[in-house]
Amino acid sequence: MAEALNSLFKAECIRNPVMRPKSGRKNVGDVEIAVAEYVDWFNHRRLHGEIGLVPPAEFEACHWASQPAKHYRQNPVLTEAGSN
Repeated sequence: MAEALNSLFKAECIRNPVMRPKSGRKNVGDVEIAVAEYVDWFNHRRLHGEIGLVPPAEFEACHWASQPAKHYRQNPVLTEAGSN
């Protein structure tokens, strides 16, 4: 799955002339911004055919909203240094 996602990322974000600025990416910051924009599009705006042509984030939000609330036992988490 990781290889499939990596090749999809290369095809859509790196090699796609629409995603690449005409002047190219000049530094690491440009690449980081391009990756962040791609991840945002991939999760929030891309219509996924296997889940009813809705974005994955919307599908997940609807899934969790339809689940009944569950009550869990409260276990306090110790946060002071040296606690076990």
